[in-house]
This record gives sequence, C-alpha cells and structure tokens, in this order.
Amino acid sequence: MSGPPGSLVVVATPIGNLGDLSERAKEVLKTADVVCCEDTRRTRALLTACSLPSNPRRLRSLHGHNEAERLAGVLALLEAGKTVALVSDAGTPTISDPGGRVVAAAAAAGFSVRAVPGPSAPLSALVVSGLATDRFCFEGFLPRKGPERRRRLAELAAEERTVVVLEAPGRLATLLADLQRACGDRRVAICRELTKVHEEVWRGRLDDAERRFAEDPVRGEVVVVVEGRPPARGVADEVVAATVGARLSAGDTPRSAADATAAALGIPRRRAYAEALAQRDRTEGSANPSGAAPGRR
Repeated sequence: MSGPPGSLVVVATPIGNLGDLSERAKEVLKTADVVCCEDTRRTRALLTACSLPSNPRRLRSLHGHNEAERLAGVLALLEAGKTVALVSDAGTPTISDPGGRVVAAAAAAGFSVRAVPGPSAPLSALVVSGLATDRFCFEGFLPRKGPERRRRLAELAAEERTVVVLEAPGRLATLLADLQRACGDRRVAICRELTKVHEEVWRGRLDDAERRFAEDPVRGEVVVVVEGRPPARGVADEVVAATVGARLSAGDTPRSAADATAAALGIPRRRAYAEALAQRDRTEGSANPSGAAPGRR
C-alpha cells in the first residue's frame, strides 16, 4: 500500500433507543473520514440527533443493490489511508444487512477491520425470550415461498438449538402458521419494536401464536424466537401415523409429508415415508374398489 493503511470500522447503531449508541461508536462516527450507510437520510438523522457531524459529503450509500459496485471505492479509500465507518439502518451491520462483501474484501486485501459492538435485534430478542440461550442459531429471513422455503422450514424443525428468525410484520401470521405446521406446538417468543416506545414481547406456544397474530396484525420490526426440537425419543406408531395423516390431509405429497414428519418428530425419514405411502395406498384403494392399479406419484 502506498500510503498509511486505512481502517474499516463496523459500527453497531441503535435499533430504537438512541441512548444505546455507545461513546466509542460516537467517537468513530465523529472522526471517520467516510461513513458508509444503507440510507444516507436515516444515518444523517441519527448523527444530527446525537450532535455528530452530519456533512452529506461524509456519507456514502452502501446497500443491498449497490454493495458490489461500491467495493472498489471503499478499497480505494482504505488504500489512501482513510478510516471508513460502516453502519446499517439499525443494529449490527452484516447481520441480515449489507456490508458482508465489503468486510470480506477489506480483510482479504489486508486492511484493518475492527468492530464497535452494540445493539442487535436478534440477540436482544433471544435474551428476553425466556428460551434456552446456551445454544442457538440465527436463521434471518426465510425465502418467501417455494421449495427452498419448505426445505429451510424442515431444517428448522429438526434443529435442537433455539432458532431466531426475522420477519416483516405483514408476513408474521404466515410465518407462524408455517412454523407450527413444520415444528408442531413448541414454545415461541414474538419480539416487536425492541427498545422502542411500543416494545412488546409475547411468549406462548406456536398453536396460540398462530391464532393470536392472525387476528391481531402487528407493526414494526419483528423477531421470532422458537424453541428447539426436544432430543429424539421413542415415538409411538400412532403418533407417526397421526402426524403423517395430518400432513396428507393438508395437501402434502407423501414425500413432503415424510420430510415434515421426520423433522418434527426426530424419526428416520424412511419410517415416515413408509407410513405416508401406506396411507396413500389405503386411500387410493378405498377410492378405487374396482381393483384397477392406482397411479403412482
């Protein structure tokens, strides 16, 4: 590098309460040569509210749609010895937010990459959920629909660790219904508007949550924390049959019913699939008394 090495500083910002911006974060945002941010208007408002320099020339947009094309510019600033602060609209950057490519590129190029830790909606939700915190996984946003969403839901159903999921308020009821179908009736915490005036943490079970939030839509950012699958135990044949039957009645194919049942009950998939095929064949046999061979799917 031709000049003094620059530094990229990943700075966590408040998810609601401005009092959560640390003194160290304020110092970095005050002295950084450039602040890369998702939305320059929101970051300018934050800087102004905290009496920090908010000169528009210091702010550079860096969001999901332009991060790749901004990489070269950020690396050039670091090459010139500049300090670049990276923030998201709220919380810790790169956690389901832009910035991961910039961090990876700066680290690969040998520049200093430092973190100023602070607010995080997923961690805040986890620690107030009342569920196990010793082992957990962060899922982020699920795909909105299709096979990939079903695959990820099946993976979550099989997960023994506490699971943290993000969701937009308008899709919360759909997410809870899908989680209930995939995971069964587990404990859950729905955390909304954390650290803000209308903060709410609802704790209960997925069966109740599905009904509660279908009837009463919410606003604001939502984090869903779901209890992990209990350790596998012996599962009675009647339970397997009932679970498979419910999935088939809901319109699942034998394959998807087996996947969901195996994940929810912690049993081998072949056991669930055998039950699904048996139920399918019995149903087709009763609907085809003439004895003609039923079609295979």
